Amino acid sequence: MIQIFESNFIILRPFALAWKLFGYTTLFLPIFFFFLGFKLLYKRSVPNLPPSPTPTFPIIGHLHLLKPPLYRTFHSLSLKYGPIISLKFGNRLVVVVSSPSLVEECFTKNDIVLANRPQFLIGKYLGYNHTGIGSSPYGDHLRNLRRLCAMEIFSTSRLNMFLSIRKDEIRRLLIKLSENSLQNFAKVELKSKLSELSFNIIMRMVSGKRYFGIDEDEENHEAKLFRDLIKEVLKRAGASNPGDFLPFLRWIDHQNYEKNLAKITAKVDAFLEGLIDEHRGHNKDANTMIDHLLSFQESQPEYYTNEIIKGIILALLNAGTDTSAVTMEWALSHLLNNPELLEKARAELETQVGTDRLTEEHDLANLPYLHNIILETFRLCPAGPMLVPHESSQDCNIGGYNIPQGTMLLVNAWAIHRDPNIWDDPESFNPERFEGVEIAPSKLLPFGMGRRSCPGAGLAQRVIGVALGSLIQSFVWKRIGENRIDLSEGKGLTMPKAEPLEAMCKARTIISKIVQEDASSA
Repeated sequence: MIQIFESNFIILRPFALAWKLFGYTTLFLPIFFFFLGFKLLYKRSVPNLPPSPTPTFPIIGHLHLLKPPLYRTFHSLSLKYGPIISLKFGNRLVVVVSSPSLVEECFTKNDIVLANRPQFLIGKYLGYNHTGIGSSPYGDHLRNLRRLCAMEIFSTSRLNMFLSIRKDEIRRLLIKLSENSLQNFAKVELKSKLSELSFNIIMRMVSGKRYFGIDEDEENHEAKLFRDLIKEVLKRAGASNPGDFLPFLRWIDHQNYEKNLAKITAKVDAFLEGLIDEHRGHNKDANTMIDHLLSFQESQPEYYTNEIIKGIILALLNAGTDTSAVTMEWALSHLLNNPELLEKARAELETQVGTDRLTEEHDLANLPYLHNIILETFRLCPAGPMLVPHESSQDCNIGGYNIPQGTMLLVNAWAIHRDPNIWDDPESFNPERFEGVEIAPSKLLPFGMGRRSCPGAGLAQRVIGVALGSLIQSFVWKRIGENRIDLSEGKGLTMPKAEPLEAMCKARTIISKIVQEDASSA
């Protein structure tokens, strides 16, 4: 739990100690009684809440129960109290659901009621005062943003326009991996390379520039600044702010959280503003996301402000980069632990694609086993093990329980994906489980469900499918030693591996052809 008081004040002289204790008491007693009274009033006014663990402490509620990873903590609580539970996170009521039937009820019957997002401090700063697609409350503005995403950013025609970028970045990845593996097996670290692939695809779509994996002689200040900023943004996106649940910590700006958040926001904003300025006045036929968004700004300047455009860019980076890289890393980890499945995937690729060219996006429809591998990775290792939080805009009913307005809803996708009542042998990696089976959306939730589901699912599936297929097709893979790949989960919003994946790879014939083609065209 959060450390509010310093532990070394006992060395003070008795008078100073008494005075300090008196100060703390006069400061926090009113807060204590306020929250205690609020709690008692709340209990009387909201009957029939979902089951709740005990004890519930004044002020902090159930925050003392939270231990990382949260999806495992919530799963343990659901085994004891049921598939829907209520918790108090400081001054917030939180409901956690862990069953497909309840998820379906949430996002069909109550989809509009639960389409809001909790208003966290990070949404005020990095979400441009809650106007970004990830943190915006449900209403006309959000519908406009989602319509923009569906028609202008993630539509089939728009994604096809960026096909050459995805092909080029995947090709660059393969060539990089082949540098020391054309003749013999070479040890490679994959986490950073898969992250570079994801970030470069998104940033080339957004701005036309690569920022990761740049050769030293091409390195520049802008690329380094961008990488440093992205690290800061992702670090804050993956960490909760205690002040969002305990308001008095925000009043005193506990650990300078808001001050530091404001500083990083100013840097990110200046960087994105610079990108937009670079593209202003470009040829109207220029093919980047910024150019397309600026064309909308010309016709509707009062709506498509720079802040709206910057918010869209940040949303693309936050939601579309680390998630894809993590998924590919988990997929390769499981395949290395199950070499017979890796061989089966390679055989399918050789049959459907051949050995003279790389896998392309139009091939994915003819690669059902590769698709099943990706689905099984989504199931066992969801990049969003807890879906992005929702919030009720009015009173509603879930599972027969009363859910008051303003309740934060959490969906434990990780628990649903491993529920033995839904999946046979749920802990095993078994792509065959998806053969000839149609899975209900409420049982497999890699991109969420309902009005706030991820609009970029189509892009993610293209990138993951082609990249993973090309890696299997282009290299012989094996573990570094006899030991199996460690599948422990690390800390982070996207459920990363605790240990970055390292493996041995040896280039197959197709890579030699690609290297020769690149050399002849250079």
